[in-house]
Amino acid sequence: MKHLVIIDGHHLMYRAYWAIPRTLKTKSGEQTNAVFGVASMLLTILAKEEPTHMLLCFDAGEETFRHQENATYKEGRAETPDDFYVQIPRVMELVDVFGFLHVSSLKYEADDFLGTYAKAGEAQGMQVTIVTGDRDALQLASERVRIAIPHKGYQQAEYLGPKEIEAKYGVRPDQIASYKGLTGDPSDNLPGVKGIGPKNASELLQHYGTLHGVYHHLADIRPAIREKLEHDREQAFFCERMAELVCDIPLPVALDDLEVKDEPSEKIDAFFARMEFSLLLKRLRTFVQSPYGAAHFLPLAGQEPSRTKQQSQDQLLLF
Repeated sequence: MKHLVIIDGHHLMYRAYWAIPRTLKTKSGEQTNAVFGVASMLLTILAKEEPTHMLLCFDAGEETFRHQENATYKEGRAETPDDFYVQIPRVMELVDVFGFLHVSSLKYEADDFLGTYAKAGEAQGMQVTIVTGDRDALQLASERVRIAIPHKGYQQAEYLGPKEIEAKYGVRPDQIASYKGLTGDPSDNLPGVKGIGPKNASELLQHYGTLHGVYHHLADIRPAIREKLEHDREQAFFCERMAELVCDIPLPVALDDLEVKDEPSEKIDAFFARMEFSLLLKRLRTFVQSPYGAAHFLPLAGQEPSRTKQQSQDQLLLF
């Protein structure tokens, strides 16, 4: 079966930046901790997920339709240090060196592209894995779509499908936007209904299905909760709308163009050497010799015979 892996590029960069010491630099003084971390996680994702198709999605700016509707959207987040931003061009160079395509838009967020491509892949019968730490993506989970939240690089990714989401949050994937309408989302500066936490939100949605259902049955809800809901009604529906992902953007890149095939190993090897990533050079050479690597990446000069899949994975899953 075809396996489409869609990666939230900015999430990968942030995770890499904070996971790898900022002291990591080349001999010339260029800081490379975020670049190294992204490269390491890409190798691990490839080895673990073995995608047939791959796409990275990025945010392009701060004037999406959500920002236009809500001037305070995502305000309050901690300032990102300047030495993160200066590494973004190198990360984009890295993605290009791997041969992977990426998409972004001034109008939409990366999450909207995650949703659009997940739905498109699902419609074509693909298995889809979305790599992100953004819980908005949980609304996309289905029998064919799972959310992979990286932990310890990507060694211990947490996989969430419909059953796991319901067990963890008490709601179905299709209820996630309503859930956020009630609880809010501090990371996006969305307050939700003041005084309604995860437990109350899940109980309400289990009884009434949707945010509209909750408000349609206000008379049946105990007074203390009803008062909070009535007070922040407008805010609840606004936060729900902000959390809903757009899943019908015209595809800027066709699904067929995302196929992982004959990727340029020599260019990756040269990039790692230029960035002085000696550990990743060894991992790349191990990866390209693995059954999956050999089938999807062009060989490097002077390779030894292919290793078994288990031998390759044991040496690749280092971060």
